[in-house]
Amino acid sequence: QVQLVESGGGLVQAGGSLRLSCVASGSTFGFNVLGWYRQAAGKQRELVATITTGGSTTFADSVKGRFTISKSTSYLPKNTKYPVYLQMNSLKPEDTAVYYCYGDSRGSDYWGQGTQVTVSS
Repeated sequence: QVQLVESGGGLVQAGGSLRLSCVASGSTFGFNVLGWYRQAAGKQRELVATITTGGSTTFADSVKGRFTISKSTSYLPKNTKYPVYLQMNSLKPEDTAVYYCYGDSRGSDYWGQGTQVTVSS
């Protein structure tokens, strides 16, 4: 059973930093893409950042230069755990949202339960 479990959310002042962690597990085939989406109150879920197995990254324009995404670069056998991290610096109040870990395993989408990030002004 595929699971994505996030941790690391919380309350931070504007200009501060937070690091989100997610552990994806349970996929026999591993994950082609891992990443983070967020959903602010009253808004649609939006992409924050993704990273592929080859290390290629994608970022939303609103977070470029402030957020970084990383994953374990060591070879991992099948059916193991895949950590992915989102380092968020220079946080702004508009970054406040529920952040969801995302994984693509052979074309199927999987989501974590979400972790709240609140940035106070």
